Parts: sequence; structure tokens; C-alpha cells
Amino acid sequence: MKKMLAIHSSPRGERSHSRRLAEVFLAAWHAANPDAHLSRREVGRASIPHVSEAFIAASFHPEPQSMPLSMHADLQLSNELVAELVEHELLVISVPMYNFGIPSGLKAWIDQIVRMGHTVDITQDSQGIAQYQPLLLGKKALIITSRGGSGFGPGGENEGVNHADPHLRTALGFIGIEDVTVIAAEGEESDPSVFRRSCDAVEGQLRDLAGSF
Repeated sequence: MKKMLAIHSSPRGERSHSRRLAEVFLAAWHAANPDAHLSRREVGRASIPHVSEAFIAASFHPEPQSMPLSMHADLQLSNELVAELVEHELLVISVPMYNFGIPSGLKAWIDQIVRMGHTVDITQDSQGIAQYQPLLLGKKALIITSRGGSGFGPGGENEGVNHADPHLRTALGFIGIEDVTVIAAEGEESDPSVFRRSCDAVEGQLRDLAGSF
């Protein structure tokens, strides 16, 4: 049975374009896979803690079995998020571009799930240089994003200042999720007809993709 985890990162509710487009895909995917399992994780309208000194100390504690209870508490949500990600082989992230990057809630989620010994391993080569080994292999991800401006995709005039989905590609690839598809709607701040045409095209792409994802 297929298992998909949907991450929603927009702070907006019904006014969120990335959420709406994600729901178009999820509905089409569920119709094509009626026996599949879909889980959701809210990171845009829910409080995901940012990395703290206590979190870092617990994450890198040299003897996890002897950690004090307070440190286990510092890692409780992270452990839950990591286990959730490990359990699902398909990942969908709906994300708006904010100021050329991703919303802080999604960045906090990334920092919670990139965990040494859980989603990535670290060793040293013969010269003592750190070498990283991703642990979450064989998964697929779809990034559904909306952008106020235009030309932020590959080959576009604003590609160089797009630090949103390239950031996600890098972070996901670091833990082993390299099969990543990005589908973007652009031009919300342009003439309404421009953005409407972009959304219509994206909805078609998402429905086409749903049957094979």
C-alpha cells in the first residue's frame, strides 16, 4: 500500500494558493490510489520549534542511552517527525515562496528531521574529513509552490534569486530523497489573468502526475 505524507507550510488558510493546488493533486492522487494511505503534517499554521541549544546538545549526546529525561523531552517532537517521514515513501510539500525563500515553519521542520544517526550518518575519511551518508533512500518528493513574481524557474531571469525549492532539493537530497519534482505557479502579483493561466496549467500538470506518482 502506498503511503504519502503531505506537508503544508503556508501560514495562510483558504487564501493559500499552494495549499489549494496541493489539494488538487491530493484529490486526484487519492482517486487514482483509493487504497493508499495519506497523512498530513501542518507546519505553516502550527508551531514547529526552531533549533535550540538544548536540542543540539541532546541530538549530539555521546551516549543516547544514558541521556537525562530532560534531553529526551527536547527530542520528542523531532523523533515523532522523523518516524513519520521514515514511514512514508511519498512526500508532498506545499510551499509559497516568501522573500526568495521558504516560510520559517518549513525551515524549522527541516531542522527537526535532518538528524545525525536517524536520517543521515556521519563518518570520517582517512584524513579526518567528515563524510555524510543519507539514510532515507528510495523515496519520492513533490514540491508544489506558488510565487508572487515570475521567472524563478530553471532558465528564468530570476532563477538566481530562487532560494526556496533549491533549498528543499538540497536538504531532501542530503538525507537521501533525490527523486524530487517541482511544479510552480507564478505571477500572483501580476495581472490576475496571468496568474490564473499559470494556475490552470499547474492544475493540469498535477492531475496528469497523480496517476503515476
